[in-house]
Amino acid sequence: MAAAPTPGGGGPIQATGVEERMAAPDEDQHLGAHAEISGAARDVVQAGSVSGGVHFHDHHGDQPRSPRPRQLPRGVRGFVNRTKELGELNAVLTNDDGDDRFIGICVIAGTAGAGKTALALRWTHQIQERFPDGQLYVNLRGYDPGEPVGSHDALRRFLIALGIAADAVPTDTDDAAALYRSLLADRHMLILLDNANSVAQVRPLLPGHSRCLVIVTSRGRLSGLSVHDGAHRISLGTLPEPEAVALLRAVTAGFRPVDDDAKLAELSRLCARLPLALRIAAERAVTHPHMGLDDLIADLRDESALWDALDTGDEDEAGTVRSVFSWSYRALPEDVARMFRLLGLHPGPDFGIEAAAALSGTSVRRTRHLLDALVGVHVLEQTAPDRFEFHDLLRVFAADQAQREEPLEERQGALRRLLHWYLHSADAAQHFITPTEQQVRINPPDDGVAPLTFTNYDTAVDWSEREHANFLPLVRLAEKSGFDEYACLLPAVLWNTQVPSTRFATWSPAGKIGVAAARRVGNRAIEAALLDYLGYVHTHFHRMADSRKFQHAALEIRRESGDLRGEATSLNALGLTYLRQRRSDKAETHFTQALAAFTELGDAHWQAVSRSNLAEIHYLQGRLPEARKGIIQSLAAHREQGDLLSIGNALRILSAIHLDLDELHDAVLAATESVKISEDLRDHVLEGYLLLDLGNAQQALGLFSDALASYQRSANLQRRHGSRDREARAWHGVGETYRRMGRNDEAADFHRRAAAVHRELGDAWHEAIALDGLAEALTNERPDEARGHWTEALRLLADYDDPRAVWTRERIEGRITGTG
Repeated sequence: MAAAPTPGGGGPIQATGVEERMAAPDEDQHLGAHAEISGAARDVVQAGSVSGGVHFHDHHGDQPRSPRPRQLPRGVRGFVNRTKELGELNAVLTNDDGDDRFIGICVIAGTAGAGKTALALRWTHQIQERFPDGQLYVNLRGYDPGEPVGSHDALRRFLIALGIAADAVPTDTDDAAALYRSLLADRHMLILLDNANSVAQVRPLLPGHSRCLVIVTSRGRLSGLSVHDGAHRISLGTLPEPEAVALLRAVTAGFRPVDDDAKLAELSRLCARLPLALRIAAERAVTHPHMGLDDLIADLRDESALWDALDTGDEDEAGTVRSVFSWSYRALPEDVARMFRLLGLHPGPDFGIEAAAALSGTSVRRTRHLLDALVGVHVLEQTAPDRFEFHDLLRVFAADQAQREEPLEERQGALRRLLHWYLHSADAAQHFITPTEQQVRINPPDDGVAPLTFTNYDTAVDWSEREHANFLPLVRLAEKSGFDEYACLLPAVLWNTQVPSTRFATWSPAGKIGVAAARRVGNRAIEAALLDYLGYVHTHFHRMADSRKFQHAALEIRRESGDLRGEATSLNALGLTYLRQRRSDKAETHFTQALAAFTELGDAHWQAVSRSNLAEIHYLQGRLPEARKGIIQSLAAHREQGDLLSIGNALRILSAIHLDLDELHDAVLAATESVKISEDLRDHVLEGYLLLDLGNAQQALGLFSDALASYQRSANLQRRHGSRDREARAWHGVGETYRRMGRNDEAADFHRRAAAVHRELGDAWHEAIALDGLAEALTNERPDEARGHWTEALRLLADYDDPRAVWTRERIEGRITGTG
């Protein structure tokens, strides 16, 4: 795996009660000369509690204009009537005093297919000019067969639309919601939360004041929003018969002869006067312009009778919608109908043409034609070029038709083709995204399945980002369908396929499914690889005991099977866990053993990786000449091999060595190059880690505003990706910078926060370093308190005996006695 301890982001300090609020500056702009970070932490170390937030401010130049998102989807063609409901909605805009500044929340509730979204879009397009700061929209997918959109995911989308860098979105939902409310505090915006399934899903997405209008659509009543949040609710029933007839006329106008009102009324009754069913019936009539309504009605009546016999009676309207779906579905040409029902087997929220082609076993060209036909009759929606999704009811119906009409072997064959396509497309992507990692080998693709190929790193990453939401559902589908081969292979390949910035947050559930599947099929090599990856996930989140448990299990399997390469990989991974905790002797032992094995194997890449890790150990131990020689050799090897990830890591170590040798300009140059590499790789996890060393070098050179900007971005990235220990290290860097600027009170605040987090995580070394910084900030004004912190730091450092630790203890002892 990666040469350095897996870099990462940060999370909330729940145990110390910190509510963190960081506002990111523009991503392409350093903080100016008056950049500052202000904090109001209080007595973390002594009392274990903090109040207030940390704010990064940019006082240099004009502020960039805030984005004004325009996210409303287009309205439904041929929308008619709903006059009464539109009047009720307009009344929401004004309170009893006629003050239209008071707005609030409106819930549009109604049965499936009643046209809630269509009504919401009709109204919001009519009133959008009253909200000059823009509109936000999200489909929460509360009733899809798959996973609904979580509150944090929705917040992340909104915050990015509001100008927050994707990498600065807090990982914790409460923190993200707090930032969202802050951004909306002075804005007059329209927010449409579509297809919500619960109050809990909605509440984090509510602004904190009444200048914004929030519209929520749901099948449920969401009574909690009315009781606790003062929401106004409109219940949407079926259309009155005249309006239903008007809708049928609006959709069919210009495509058929003028139909009789009485017959249109009968058709509307068979559709339960539900807009979704009416539109599908109208589209059927449009595609058969020369068929009389009597014949269409007779077909639909026969279909309704069939569904009446099958229905339980609990959901009369839903049964009617299904009968209309079936009526329209049976009018499709057989190849189009087959495509429709097979698409119901896809487990993710959306899909591309190539995946649909694999599922159906047809060519991409033919698949495009079939999908166009489904879009044309409004049973499938095209959301982007070559991307498609279902209405939730239609997805359920399609899956049901697949179960009814496709023989088991046909369904299994379709699913196998789909999983096979994703596996081999992911395999093609991993060779660009992580070309130097040890990758699981898989057999060539089957005949008849044409996986994607990629031309460069960016195209592979783009595909991974588009398909990211499908990866875990696919692994779960493989497990549920009994395809254990794919249930273990997919997570193993996806580990190296996922964008580095998303790997740690979402891969773990897939990895656990994969381990169980590998054990069922007896694939010990895959089991060891997945255990190894699970160990890296736990290292990232600083759960070292769990990490070593997984790594030792992987090591045992590899030793039993005589897999020397795998054994060396496990030894390297174990070394990284000890390095993360600064247990340098144990880390050095494991890295040395790994180097010996990779040397025996003749693996030049991993020899260079092991030497980089050993150079970092020598640096931590204060053996600078040895560290410098080793990292320069490793860096040369990495450059020769073209391994950008390892080049970036080696430059990070070299920068730290330059810093200790007082070669400050060289330290900045090396760190700057390393950060640039991480940006080119779009690896924000790595970037957050490398920015710590860039901040350290900038601070040492006296570039204080640049250092604060680097620490700020690092802290934001660390938080987003869940690495609390490294977020705390960014805070410590802020504290050091403030202290050098003579702002000791603010420095003390940040050192307190850093010490509290490291103490909670059991990281004695970094807690001691933070306490040392805190004592330095307090020594002039509160010398007794400073001595107390230094004394505690000495206690924490007692178990470390490397040269750097000895030097640090001696310096602190001198500060206590006044001789240092």
